[in-house]
Amino acid sequence: MSFVSVRHLTKTYTGQPAVDNLSFELQPHSCIALLGVNGAGKTTTLKMLSGLVKPTSSTIQFHQPTPHGKGHIRADIGYLPQFPVFCDWMTGFEFLFYVGQLAHLSRREAKRRTKELLDKVGLTEAAHQRIGQYSGGMKQRLGIAQALIHQPKLVMLDEPVSALDPVGRREILQLMQTLKEEATVLFSTHVLHDAEEVSDAVLIIDQGQLKYGGTLDSLQQEWQDAAIIIEAQDDLTNQLRNWREQKRIVDFVTEDDGYKILVEDIELAVPFLLHAFAQRQVRLTKFEVAKMSLEDLFLKVVQK
Repeated sequence: MSFVSVRHLTKTYTGQPAVDNLSFELQPHSCIALLGVNGAGKTTTLKMLSGLVKPTSSTIQFHQPTPHGKGHIRADIGYLPQFPVFCDWMTGFEFLFYVGQLAHLSRREAKRRTKELLDKVGLTEAAHQRIGQYSGGMKQRLGIAQALIHQPKLVMLDEPVSALDPVGRREILQLMQTLKEEATVLFSTHVLHDAEEVSDAVLIIDQGQLKYGGTLDSLQQEWQDAAIIIEAQDDLTNQLRNWREQKRIVDFVTEDDGYKILVEDIELAVPFLLHAFAQRQVRLTKFEVAKMSLEDLFLKVVQK
C-alpha cells in the first residue's frame, strides 16, 4: 500500500499552469526522484506538497498512521529547499538545537536528536564549529539533518546535490541511500546519473505534466530499445539485410566498429543470433545487449 497518494495536483499563475494535474503515489521507505529540466515544475511541486505553496487544486492523502497524529501534515514532513539559509554565526549544534525547539521538541529531546543527527550526517567533529566555516557539502548535510530533526515520515529534498563538487555530491548521495530506512524520500534533480544511482522509482515531469511515474525497472521495460550491439571480424551487412527481409530482426544500423541490431523481443533474439553466428562461424569480438541510460530514457519519454 502506498504511503502518500497525490491526485490532480495543480498550480496556475495568471491562468498558466506551472504544475498541471499531477497524480502519483509515494511508496513507504523508498527513494523517489522527481526528474525534469529547469522550469519543469519540480520546485513548485515540492513546495505544494510541503505546504509552503497553496495548490490551485489537489487531493493529498496519507494512508498510514504518522507519529504526530491528526495534526497538520507539515508535522510529518521534512523539507530541504534548493538554497537553504543558515545563521552563519551559529555552530552546527546550536542551529540544530534551535530548529528542534521550533519543531516543538522539548529541550531534552532537541538536544538528544541534535547529537544523534550530527553523528548520522557525519558532522560530530564540526558540531561546535561556526556554520560560516562549513563547506558546501557540510552545509547540505546540516540541511538534511534539520529536515530530519522531528522524525518526519516524508523527507523532501530540492536539488540536494546540484551545487556540490564531486566529493560533496558523493557524501550526500551516500547519506540519501540510508535515509529511506526511517522515511520516504522524495528529491528533485536534473542530474540524471545521481537519480539512477540512488532512486527506487522516478517521476518524470515536463512543462508541469507527468510523463512517467514508476520504478526504474518498469521504465526500462516500457521504454528500453530492444537492441544488440555486435562487433565482428567479418562483414555481416548482407546477412543482416537478409534477416531484416525475413523479419527475423526489425532493422540494423552500421556503427563505427560494428552493428546495432534492433529486435522486437530481446529474449528470443539473443539465442537466435548466437546460434546463427555460431553456425556461420562468425568471428565475433563483441556481443552486448544494449542498455539505455536513465538520461536516454528521460529524453525518449519527454520527447514522445
